[in-house]
Amino acid sequence: MTTTTTTPPSDVTADEFAERLFGAALGTMEILSVHLGDRLGWYRALAEGGPASPEELVARAGGNLRYAREWLEQQAVYGILEAADGGEGGADERRFTLPPGAREVLTDTSSLGYLGPLARMLVGSAVQMPALLAAYRHGGGVSWAQLGEDARESQADMNRPWFERELARALQGVDTVDAVLRRPGARIADIGCGAGWSSIALSRAYPQASVDGHDVDAPSVSLANTNAAAAGVASRVTFSTGDGGELAAEASYDAAFFFECLHDMPQPVAVLAAARRAVKPDGLVIVMDEAVAERFAAPGDDLERLMYGFSLLVCLPDGMAHQPTAATGTVMRLDTLRDYARQAGFRDVSVLDIRDFGFWRFYRLHQ
Repeated sequence: MTTTTTTPPSDVTADEFAERLFGAALGTMEILSVHLGDRLGWYRALAEGGPASPEELVARAGGNLRYAREWLEQQAVYGILEAADGGEGGADERRFTLPPGAREVLTDTSSLGYLGPLARMLVGSAVQMPALLAAYRHGGGVSWAQLGEDARESQADMNRPWFERELARALQGVDTVDAVLRRPGARIADIGCGAGWSSIALSRAYPQASVDGHDVDAPSVSLANTNAAAAGVASRVTFSTGDGGELAAEASYDAAFFFECLHDMPQPVAVLAAARRAVKPDGLVIVMDEAVAERFAAPGDDLERLMYGFSLLVCLPDGMAHQPTAATGTVMRLDTLRDYARQAGFRDVSVLDIRDFGFWRFYRLHQ
């Protein structure tokens, strides 16, 4: 996701730009069709049960037969599914297969390549387009609560494999971080914990520690409690509703983490200041956020394009839904984070040597 767009906009002809928009329209239709297959359980039915005719797919997963036939054919035409006629029966006996690569990306919830939920996030924002238009015209925003279940589950499900498979390795690979988290009886705050997968991963990596998760979204907190109980760590992980500003003023925590959430907070400085007060002088405050470039440049690479897209449709409108607000948006560059940190009383910010961790970068805030 780092291919740079090098052609200056002024050098793009009308035909080339028309072709670009046409390709974008095809991509939009593809994303919407992926959302249908994801939410209807049709991809899972193909992954678990093997090739299926429309009748077989509906028998396995439910749905309307006529729509199932159209969706299967569309998926094959788009090159997502493979189609094979069933001998003399012809099209009426056609069966459809979900190939291994697509199966992993669309259905394997443990894979680092799992991107099926991405469609949920985009659909969750797309259905709010009237509210987004109103916000862009008059101010205000569209809150996380308005984006609803699609956005909430998308965020949790896409981040989960990285937390479950890579977070322990990443933190244990930085000696100064690992030593603090290994303290007997260490207390860890996970601010903006969402559905709790980061808190659960921390608890598994450091079983002598206790983890307190905080999130402003009550349904996410409820989901986090369910996930922690299912993971068998509920005795060491607790969750509460709040933005982290309610952390106890005394320095009682060994570490505080902000996993991909600080840029969404309307008052990041206040929450960072609360974390600084709550963490011991020899403790840690770590922010994981999008690995955007240090400076604005246009045209940008695919990662910058993706993050600005999320900012336009999700993160900035969510931040603007609350007043007063810093209105950070998804593209929080190092200079912005450093400014927030210094306003909150930290001396400086450094980048931790954690690489190949998806779209994210880890920052340590120094007291």
